[in-house]
Amino acid sequence: MRECDFLIIGAGIAGTSCGNWLSRDHSVILLEMEAHPGYHTTGRSVAVYTEAYGPRTVRALAKSGFSFLTAPPSSFTDVALSRPFGFLFIAREDQLASLDAALGAVQELSPDISMISPDEAAAKVPVLRRDYLAGAFLDPNALSLDVNAIHQGYIRGLKSHGGEIVCNAAVSELTRKNGKWHVTTPQGEFAAPVVINAAGAWADVVAEMAGTGTIGLVPKRRTVIATIPANVAVDDSWPLVMDTDEEFYFKVDAGTVLGSPADETPVPPQDVQPEEIDIAYVVDKLQTATTMEIRRLQRSWAGLRSFVADGVPVAGYAPDVDGFFWCAGQGGYGIETSYGMGRCSAALAVGDDLPADVRAFGVAAGDLSPERL
Repeated sequence: MRECDFLIIGAGIAGTSCGNWLSRDHSVILLEMEAHPGYHTTGRSVAVYTEAYGPRTVRALAKSGFSFLTAPPSSFTDVALSRPFGFLFIAREDQLASLDAALGAVQELSPDISMISPDEAAAKVPVLRRDYLAGAFLDPNALSLDVNAIHQGYIRGLKSHGGEIVCNAAVSELTRKNGKWHVTTPQGEFAAPVVINAAGAWADVVAEMAGTGTIGLVPKRRTVIATIPANVAVDDSWPLVMDTDEEFYFKVDAGTVLGSPADETPVPPQDVQPEEIDIAYVVDKLQTATTMEIRRLQRSWAGLRSFVADGVPVAGYAPDVDGFFWCAGQGGYGIETSYGMGRCSAALAVGDDLPADVRAFGVAAGDLSPERL
């Protein structure tokens, strides 16, 4: 039996960011069911930082990490975590009201996000069809994120403070005895007074093992394709382009266009794969909204983004059992919010208030608590 102060289930971005902070003052072990951390959602993210996407609490958590993502401590990484990118929201004529409403919502936290003309949008992304484009607004602070560098930085921080990751350690049994959780895995038995449920799409499954109420977590499939257009050269300096109603988006990365139908198809937790219908949909959308001709795909993949009902991440102790802490429901925002969520989760796990910079953006512990659900 191996014991520690905090036993974290899941070594994706949620578990490692929380563990990075907890390990500074406490003994921490992360249990990962796969052969290496980040195999599922974290490793399949087309990560972008933007202050113009998601519920207000998500945008506030993202804002709290901007300085970290643009100028991280030298101890965290020896490579850049991000590069300036830009995030362009576009609309057809029939979507202009939706575009105006979205802009109004985000300007409260980020007043420098503003409307630009269709001509300005087309100048930034020349493949956009002018007969399709009726309106646009731009987030000038958006960043393209290096997912691996961010994830590995948290892992490095965790290990440097004595934390440990045990892979191939899927949890098969979880019981509470004598004030501690006892966890059975193929890698042996573990015990801790606190278990942190950072199991991503499997978080409700872990909760059922523990005998606590679930949070209504819904894993949703998202598909991505990678292609090189047959007729035009693309430019890495273009901003990411997203339809205002999230019908599709595309991003240029190393000369390749990454496109998604922005699908949110509920599925059971699994090693998810793309569906042909979603691939066909995004190809059609890209060729309708732009002049790009897509004749061949380099590859395609899918990942799971797990949401609770209000779309806001969950961090806090379960109200019905002792020592069971939720760190789940990051949705599609886990990478960009990881600095804020990691610190919030660690603070709440030890009984502290949220970090002052997060509270300054109007986020309270109750906004993240599982009891709100």
